[in-house]
Amino acid sequence: MQKKVFQLLVDNTSGVLSRIAGLFSRRGYNIDSITAGLTADPRYTRITIVTSGDDVILEQIEKQVAKLVDVRDIHELKPDDSVYRELAMVKVRCTPDERQGILATANIFRGNIVDVSPDSLIIEITGNQSKIDAFIKLLEGHEILELARTGIAGLGRGTDKVVYLDE
Repeated sequence: MQKKVFQLLVDNTSGVLSRIAGLFSRRGYNIDSITAGLTADPRYTRITIVTSGDDVILEQIEKQVAKLVDVRDIHELKPDDSVYRELAMVKVRCTPDERQGILATANIFRGNIVDVSPDSLIIEITGNQSKIDAFIKLLEGHEILELARTGIAGLGRGTDKVVYLDE
């Protein structure tokens, strides 16, 4: 089993995300993460999907998604030719005595403190998955009250794979 990151450009229409997720569900494919958002042109949405499977399954996923009516472009974002980022927000229980240590750890990872309460902190951290995983691992020993991760958003490096859609 290997993971692949696919980037899709789709029409910004009602139900497009549901149709894509439905294709995965009907075929029994797994979505490890999915992110979606408007592009610079509000007629289109960029979707980043991380999925896993063997070579045959991953090739089939790409072909099946490409056949969907709303999909304008699909291509793999290869790790060496792309930039991936993820956002995580971590709510950690902490006493006033523990706060400084948690703040120091967050600073090492360039995390931002976005909320402070008497008994907890919310830390925002962005980076690749391994950076976020390493940060969360360092918080072991502290009670993580809540954790929210966005999943990967990615773009290819350079201008080679920029897609221009003319209507």
